[in-house]
Amino acid sequence: MTPKELVLDFYKNDLILDKSEVIEFLHPDILIEWNSSKGFIQMNKEDVLNLTDQLSKAYVRSKMRITHCIAEGNMVSVRYTHFVKTIENPREEMILAHFFVIWEVKDNKLYRGYQMSQFS
Repeated sequence: MTPKELVLDFYKNDLILDKSEVIEFLHPDILIEWNSSKGFIQMNKEDVLNLTDQLSKAYVRSKMRITHCIAEGNMVSVRYTHFVKTIENPREEMILAHFFVIWEVKDNKLYRGYQMSQFS
């Protein structure tokens, strides 16, 4: 699997809500540097899995609408919008946030992520 294929597979619908699926994509030494609307966050593997748990408790559906995906070697850049459906209102899809991330792939796993996001 190419780095681009790996990253695109990671952003499949609902995958982020399933911890057993997410863990398959993560390098043991994963590190994400995330500049969000709330400030700078660094996340390791445990933090990513905790985020997955939190998302799965709040949302029944998750969809990433990718607008751009560019790969060069083991680096993949993705621009997408994250849509969710809440437990309280599963019929209405809402935008959670807009994202841009650059992934470094190592050993066919997500190794380093440099991410920016903005709430809708």
